Amino acid sequence: MNQPLSYWQTFSIVLMRDLKVAVRNKGDVFNPLIFFVIVITLFPLGIGPEGNTLTRIAPGIIWVAALLSALLSLERLFKNDYSDGSLEQMLLSPQPLFIMVFAKVLAHWILTGIPIILAAPLLALLLQLETNAYGAMLATLALGTPILSLIGAIGVALTVGIKKGGVLLSLLILPLYIPVLIFATGAIEAAALGLPYSGHLAIIAALLVGALTLAPFAIGAALRVSTN
Repeated sequence: MNQPLSYWQTFSIVLMRDLKVAVRNKGDVFNPLIFFVIVITLFPLGIGPEGNTLTRIAPGIIWVAALLSALLSLERLFKNDYSDGSLEQMLLSPQPLFIMVFAKVLAHWILTGIPIILAAPLLALLLQLETNAYGAMLATLALGTPILSLIGAIGVALTVGIKKGGVLLSLLILPLYIPVLIFATGAIEAAALGLPYSGHLAIIAALLVGALTLAPFAIGAALRVSTN
């Protein structure tokens, strides 16, 4: 008699499966990063090379680009599983749904959030971001991009059964991203001015803890509702 899979084995299997599927479909890996690069490089071309202007708006540009890049790749999070029946098998599995959902969200963050974090310092040079703001930028991206994946996955779960639900997804998710955007850009701006920004990071960290705790259960409930 086969032993049931442990929670960790279930988590690892789903995570590795999603990563392998993404590696086969190179667009899932490169499209969000390319979009992030294009958006940021267009601003210096459109606004001009004026250093003071670019420096002032750099935090907002970086974070808006990161937010839109994450949103660009979210729609495919459950769509393929819904189309090929894998999502139905997940819902019928004896394993806790929130574990499998969390593994899929983590795979999304690895494929989108980590490349954005790695590319951001190089692209910040184009925006002439203050040198002392780089640490705050990386910290906010490290804490904030998982929140984008977790909250975004709730919207994807609610719209997974809707054809061409991308517009509805944007309307649902973008307002929920605003607190992260406000505190992240505030932290970078404070760092650029030489002011303390630990309070901003603490709020973003609290949002991350709340999202990690509640979002997997919300995503699972949304999937059950939207697929019935």
